Amino acid sequence: MQAIPRSVSSRKYSIVSGFFAQDHPDADPSKIGALPPRFGLLDDSPDYWAKFKAQISQLQSDAPEGTHYKLFFLGRHGQGFHNVAEEKYGTEAWDEYWSKKYGDSEITWGPDPLLTPLGIKQAEYARLTWLKEITCGVPVPETCYASPLHRALSTWEATFNDEKALPQKSTVLILETLREECGVHTCDMRNPRSVIQRNFPPAIYQFEPGFTEEDLIWQSDERETKAHVMERAHAVLNKIFEEDQSKYISITAHGGIINGFLGAMGRAPYALPTGGILPLVVKGNLNHVPLLN
Repeated sequence: MQAIPRSVSSRKYSIVSGFFAQDHPDADPSKIGALPPRFGLLDDSPDYWAKFKAQISQLQSDAPEGTHYKLFFLGRHGQGFHNVAEEKYGTEAWDEYWSKKYGDSEITWGPDPLLTPLGIKQAEYARLTWLKEITCGVPVPETCYASPLHRALSTWEATFNDEKALPQKSTVLILETLREECGVHTCDMRNPRSVIQRNFPPAIYQFEPGFTEEDLIWQSDERETKAHVMERAHAVLNKIFEEDQSKYISITAHGGIINGFLGAMGRAPYALPTGGILPLVVKGNLNHVPLLN
């Protein structure tokens, strides 16, 4: 597995709980659902988003130097054909055998599978949810990031490529580090950069500097560990907190990397349904502490 550069300083990230239903350690994603009212915000008073934004601003005003707060909307892609295949064969048979194939007589799931018709509808429903909450004053993402895999970019397109959802000329930055847990499973191989760019052209879709033409990360004989996924997620948090001044962030990616973010912030995994959105208020302490060898 390709190494992730080691951070040059120690930075701590944590979730500020108490704002959303999903924050509770015993939150049940099957009961909360993919897209709950108000994205799960607990406050249901008439001006709930205005109050929420004021609370976030107050947190930042009271924060010591080196501490910053951001609101993340972590979106999982809509249902893909690989999800259908795993449901068809069961997780054990999927992991041990079928995930290493490219498909069967009915379904193609590798490499880089498409969204199913249901997956497209899930992404479109996410857009409708955004449009509804925008009328109520939801903080609109100022910066969008996405995985380079087709299912994630298709989800972003169906959700956000709408001037009513995001301001005109909004873009999404494609990060290699936002990929799904990688290796062995053919569904997690990505297309060449040129193919991605043909399907998702500039200027809306932008690649991070250094994004390679070929997939240099996926390996047929090694599955990425959960610990390595957490390292990737931590590297993404470092990038965003160091380089992005935006307060409201959207990330469209996968269940594995979303749980990597949660693990990097000391939170247990959360089984976000396909097409779901997980909002998190994240506290980042950027005080530099040299790493010990």
